[in-house]
Amino acid sequence: MIKVNNIIKSYGKKGSVFKALSDVSFSIPEGSTVAIVGKSGSGKSTLMHIMSGLDHPDSGSVTVGGQELHTLKGRAMDKFRANEMSFIFQAFFVEANQTCYQNVSLPLEIADEGHRQKRIENALDQVGLKDKIHNKAGSLSGGQKQRLAIARAIVNNPSLIFADEPTGNLDSATGEMIIKLLFKLNRKNKNTLVVVTHDDELADRCHYRITLKDGKVIHFSENKKVSKKQ
Repeated sequence: MIKVNNIIKSYGKKGSVFKALSDVSFSIPEGSTVAIVGKSGSGKSTLMHIMSGLDHPDSGSVTVGGQELHTLKGRAMDKFRANEMSFIFQAFFVEANQTCYQNVSLPLEIADEGHRQKRIENALDQVGLKDKIHNKAGSLSGGQKQRLAIARAIVNNPSLIFADEPTGNLDSATGEMIIKLLFKLNRKNKNTLVVVTHDDELADRCHYRITLKDGKVIHFSENKKVSKKQ
């Protein structure tokens, strides 16, 4: 369960204060798929950063699996994030000069996890890239790079995955393939998937939709029509 309670976040100083989030609250059941939508500047990225502990609210709290994030400091927060969370970005952020194996191994190195080879091979197999295990990431297509980024995100079996515009740099056919893969892995691994997106079609396929405007939640809905066999 993710609980976001009365989050307020502002930037700037007196005379030029911008309120990025204003009294944001909601709860998300474990294992759900959630879309955070809204126009540019609505607060989507700020909310994701606070939900992941990458940024701190002025007031309010975020609780993930019973752990209130902002009671964790320094290395404790880094360790919790490394063990419980992963990120997938629009720009892929794979290391072009490293192999697929090396790219996927990074979260395990950060978390100081052992038995890496089988876990890396399994993650690459789940995204259909096991045959590319020794290929340099720079030689992959855009869709393959995003699949590699997904493999990197799931290798440590996180309870929570954040995907920030995961199809933004892909053509429609490749984007559809990535969307299907994300939902397939959500069902298989039972992690919670939080997607920040401008894509209404993607949002409509999630269990929950959170719509932001000017830093406020103007709509929170459960999509009961979403099939568990999506």
